Amino acid sequence: MNRRLTALALGLLAAGATFNAAAQQQGVSDTEIVIGDILPLTGPPALLGVAHNLGVKAAVAEANAAGGIHGRKLRLISEDDGYVPSRTIQGVRKLINSDKIFAFTSISGTAQAQAAMPLIKQTGIPAMAPITTYEGLYQPTIKNVFAVGYDMREAVYELVSKMAERYPNKKWAVISQDDDYGQNVRDGFERAAKEKKLQVVSSQIYKKGQSDFSSEILKVKQAGAEALMAGGVLGENVTMTKELERIGHKIPVGVTYVSRVPASAKMMGSAGETVYTVDYVYLESSPEAKGFMDKLEKHLSAEERARVNRYTFTGYSAARALFAAMDKCGKALTWDCTNAELAKLKNLETGAMTPISFAADDHLAAPKLFLLKADPAATTYKLVQ
Repeated sequence: MNRRLTALALGLLAAGATFNAAAQQQGVSDTEIVIGDILPLTGPPALLGVAHNLGVKAAVAEANAAGGIHGRKLRLISEDDGYVPSRTIQGVRKLINSDKIFAFTSISGTAQAQAAMPLIKQTGIPAMAPITTYEGLYQPTIKNVFAVGYDMREAVYELVSKMAERYPNKKWAVISQDDDYGQNVRDGFERAAKEKKLQVVSSQIYKKGQSDFSSEILKVKQAGAEALMAGGVLGENVTMTKELERIGHKIPVGVTYVSRVPASAKMMGSAGETVYTVDYVYLESSPEAKGFMDKLEKHLSAEERARVNRYTFTGYSAARALFAAMDKCGKALTWDCTNAELAKLKNLETGAMTPISFAADDHLAAPKLFLLKADPAATTYKLVQ
């Protein structure tokens, strides 16, 4: 992690409240429980952050309509970090020390969670992490941090393995980002390539923030690659697939589940017809998600529903897991009890994704993955049978 951000986080902690027994029940009154999330609500990453926030709002509305948690209604306070780590630290400090929240439903993205982790670990406040699942959240286990998702390296490994089975004996290429996210993509790809004995003819790394991929894609074509693992976040993958189509080299492309949002399918257009991903979140149109979609209809406005994507599903599911643990604690709600109950959670069905489970030595939910294919005509993805 950036040393300046680490120093800032520790300095803010030293200057903040003393986390004693009283803090164990902060945000809890006879009638209310205050929870919070820190996430990007502005800028390009808001596509993910706003959607997540809507999922939490739906979970809060559902719980409150049922009488709250042991008679206490839930109140959500949201902080926008703009996907900037220094703002994440400031927002986390505000939520803990000023707003006195009881728990976090999100701790933003990878770099942001890394920056805020010294604060979160030392307080012991329950924190859910459904937006990022970088390994520092769960290896080694942190008693108060619970990641809802799938290890990115494992997800890429599963994706490439499944694609290799569908497209055997193909020459492969990989393009990844020059950061921790990109390294996870490379690690997963390289493991699959080794185990499946794939012929890799091109491996390239691009700079974060890059928007022109004409050079990289031309090299993919010149190398004779017949399948590509596109390791961008969202817009980068759209650009790569469109460039492949532009130069007449339309080949199977794998993208991470981060890109599995309607906006990406729409932006790719016909270029996305051979794009695959894996995910653990139910498709909006699937029979499994019907009950959840009905809940969104009930608890969100039409304007809000227009901004729903897979992160709404994960935000809702993580909040449901948190609320289930809090409910187990009864009226004597504390941080320690909530963390302990989260660690016991088994096969929680939320209707939004495959079941959630944790263990004392495993704070990564790692739900079941399934293979999906982009459906540009319907601006969504579909299950591959």
